Amino acid sequence: MTDPNDPVLARRRQFARWSATGRRLGYGLYGLSLAAFGVGLAIGFTTVPATIATVALVAGSVLLLPSIIIGYGVRAADRADRTDDW
Repeated sequence: MTDPNDPVLARRRQFARWSATGRRLGYGLYGLSLAAFGVGLAIGFTTVPATIATVALVAGSVLLLPSIIIGYGVRAADRADRTDDW
């Protein structure tokens, strides 16, 4: 049985929340980038939609990379805890 006051599990849940928030923000920025690109196609590519699309794409990538990796780590640790028979 797992202890609800276990500091390792509490820290893992904190990382899981950070990872989920980072993924939501990252994918949201990808959506913003796609929308800015669409606006640029519709009205002509001026510097504003091109800059928004580029910055949102780069920021989304910077957020998504660690968020996805941390999420995989948290899930692997949970899976290992379920299968270990200490």
